[in-house]
Amino acid sequence: MCTLAIKIPDEVLLNVHKTQAEVALYMKQLYAVDLYKKKQVSLGYCAALAEMSKEEFIHFLAEFEVSIFSFDDDEEFENEFKNA
Repeated sequence: MCTLAIKIPDEVLLNVHKTQAEVALYMKQLYAVDLYKKKQVSLGYCAALAEMSKEEFIHFLAEFEVSIFSFDDDEEFENEFKNA
């Protein structure tokens, strides 16, 4: 497993009332959103990276207006809607 380090001034953590662990987890969650948004890895993998269930991760994606539904065009969406 890879370990990454970033430097954040202590004042920032104090101002937002977060611990290093909370910020590290949030950074992982944001990275998972980015990976999913770019369709680089699966929903399940991203949820695991974010340390969330799939359902929790879907709700987290919604906070960033990232949909789990992806259609190439309107016709594909209409076909899916008709077949639902």
